[in-house]
Amino acid sequence: MAYGAGPELWLVRHGETEWSRDGRHTSTTDLPLTPEGEAVAEGLSAVLGDEHFDLVLTSPRLRARRTAELTGFGSAETDDDLVEWDYGSYEGITTAEIRETVPGWTVWSHPVPGGESADAVAERLDRVVARARSVDQALVFGHGHALRALAARWLGLPATDGRLFRLDTATVSVLGFERESPTILHWNA
Repeated sequence: MAYGAGPELWLVRHGETEWSRDGRHTSTTDLPLTPEGEAVAEGLSAVLGDEHFDLVLTSPRLRARRTAELTGFGSAETDDDLVEWDYGSYEGITTAEIRETVPGWTVWSHPVPGGESADAVAERLDRVVARARSVDQALVFGHGHALRALAARWLGLPATDGRLFRLDTATVSVLGFERESPTILHWNA
């Protein structure tokens, strides 16, 4: 069911993986969903099943593609712009472990050695925003930090403002418009 006037972008964060469950930064490591992650992702089909999407995209990572498949969107187009923020040297490491050597570190406020900058993430996610705004209703399957940054870019905010939006695994969020203003219509459900 469409929520508002203007284009809508529905976001689905992939189901739980072993590393997402354990708080490990996961960008390029291609992990499968846990059995729990598969079950919860499959349940999202009830939320998405009655919707018509003009554009359905997924990150090429296994965890996002499998979530798309389990929700009934196995034919989603892969889009490299939807990959997770590249954590570089911090791949597989928790925030607590990183803070042992870099106090106060967050992906939103500090450099990521060997990884992506917030500006690089914003540049590729702006392409997703443009594609989504060219249709009435789009659906994307992706990852925690990247989807949070995508929401910020939809709203016209810096990618780093994605820090303001908690996003759990196997959740659905909807971005849209109120009159001419981009807005969050539904978040982290």
